[in-house]
Amino acid sequence: MHVLLTIVGGLLLLAVFALFGKQWGGDAAGSIAAAKLFLPAWLLMAIVNMWVGVTRAGYTVREELPILLLVFAVPAAAAWLLIALLQRG
Repeated sequence: MHVLLTIVGGLLLLAVFALFGKQWGGDAAGSIAAAKLFLPAWLLMAIVNMWVGVTRAGYTVREELPILLLVFAVPAAAAWLLIALLQRG
């Protein structure tokens, strides 16, 4: 359940980034730039999530690595899809 909530949180954060990008950029270019900024921010958050799982929950890095990949990949794929769709016009 934690993994699902983390992924949903990532998607919501992407939406916030895209909306603020549109507000500050005035058009799709602002949303594209914001989605590109979302990727390293989300990677950092996913790594912190893994670190908490290893240090606090007692999982090993080997157990947490697939979770890190899943938690990062789903919102990152949504960001790349958003970027591709906005670039098409």
